[in-house]
Amino acid sequence: MNIQAPRKGADSSVSTVFQANGSYLSGFGNGFETEALPGALPIGRNSPQQCAYGLYAEQLSGSPFTAPRTTNERSWLYRIRPTVTHWGEFQKADIGLWRTAPAPEVEVPIAPMRWDPIPLPDERVSFLEGVRTITTAGDAGTQAGMGSHVYLITRSMEDEYFYNADGEMLFVPQQGSLRLWTEFGIIDIEPGEIAVIPRGVKIRVEIPNGPARGYLCENYGGAFTLPERGPIGANCLANPRDFLTPVAAYEDKDAPSKMYVKWGGSLWATDIDHSPLDVVAWHGNYAPYKYDLRRYSPVGPILYDHADPSIFTVLTSPSETPGTANIDFVIFPDRWLVTEDTFRPPWYHMNVMSEFMGLIYGVYDAKTGGGFVPGGISLHNTMLPHGPDMDAFEKASNVDLKPHKLEGTLAFMFETRFPQKVTAFAAQTESLQKGYGAYGHKLKKHFNPNQR
Repeated sequence: MNIQAPRKGADSSVSTVFQANGSYLSGFGNGFETEALPGALPIGRNSPQQCAYGLYAEQLSGSPFTAPRTTNERSWLYRIRPTVTHWGEFQKADIGLWRTAPAPEVEVPIAPMRWDPIPLPDERVSFLEGVRTITTAGDAGTQAGMGSHVYLITRSMEDEYFYNADGEMLFVPQQGSLRLWTEFGIIDIEPGEIAVIPRGVKIRVEIPNGPARGYLCENYGGAFTLPERGPIGANCLANPRDFLTPVAAYEDKDAPSKMYVKWGGSLWATDIDHSPLDVVAWHGNYAPYKYDLRRYSPVGPILYDHADPSIFTVLTSPSETPGTANIDFVIFPDRWLVTEDTFRPPWYHMNVMSEFMGLIYGVYDAKTGGGFVPGGISLHNTMLPHGPDMDAFEKASNVDLKPHKLEGTLAFMFETRFPQKVTAFAAQTESLQKGYGAYGHKLKKHFNPNQR
């Protein structure tokens, strides 16, 4: 499609938005090329002496220049102005309730924790004003770990632009849709979809259909990639063809604006006089993308026992230790349960990985006793015990084991090798469920040494 905004009068600023034909390009980690004006992309080279249309060539690198070819990420952008002209004298801005690891604000007793949905505020808040950090893990300065946040948005960003130098951002909508205007193009997502914005990519966040709430994973470590399938083979899980990257779109707009940059855990702001979303064409493999979680093809046991939750991994951020993720993004979608003589919900366990969980819609099968509702959060930290509540245990232990389909449910987990530190906001909010850590006390004693 072509999106053409009306031009203003000759004595006023020009505001033009143009998008190339088609909305998205299919594939994960591909080398893409796209242009919003014919001939804007150089042929057979990256940096010609003069670019078409008077554009500037600029490279955005997501990895060191010498990274192996399989992990080397970079894109060439052909833009109206290079990023150095989107620059001014930066002043420190109020970052609100957004925190970056390490953030040792408060110490709470060790226990499983759970929160009710955090309500949307009555006042007008943009994405930058509406981030509420729940946990941090690792150290952003060493490019390891993550931040787990909730976003609450009641207004679109207006002549305000942002990029995150601390990490890439994984958006998980729960209520309301988002329009992410990026310098690579436009991404629209709704509950059931996700979007990943790489480190350093400029965006403007809009809410086209009213207030929005969702979850945000800020990945300080290695970029998200698809997990290896191992013995599963070539198919199922998240298929590369279902990941969508936007086609080129540019905004030629001269107007007083603000540029915000998150760097080193602080938010910095400067005044600019134009839109930085001015990339007319680009090519490369470092770009934002979206994915519909409802297209995930789950696999599972078909005879007995409950498999490890790792079989539900959509994306993984690798660490330097093979098999140990900086972050795994795991989902629990619609699926059939068919195992025989098996306790079908997740078993009781303690884990070296720590688990931040959210519910997008439906009911999570290990927490059927109420209290974990869409928009809610739970935290089961490193080496702390957790598992099904009493209602889920009693039902699963006595139900007739016919094939059963879980429908209308979508939960997810940000799982990391690092302990997750709770922020002062998360520890003090009224949404925190007091006493949740004692839910296991309701489990009944069934032991009888005289009966097998």
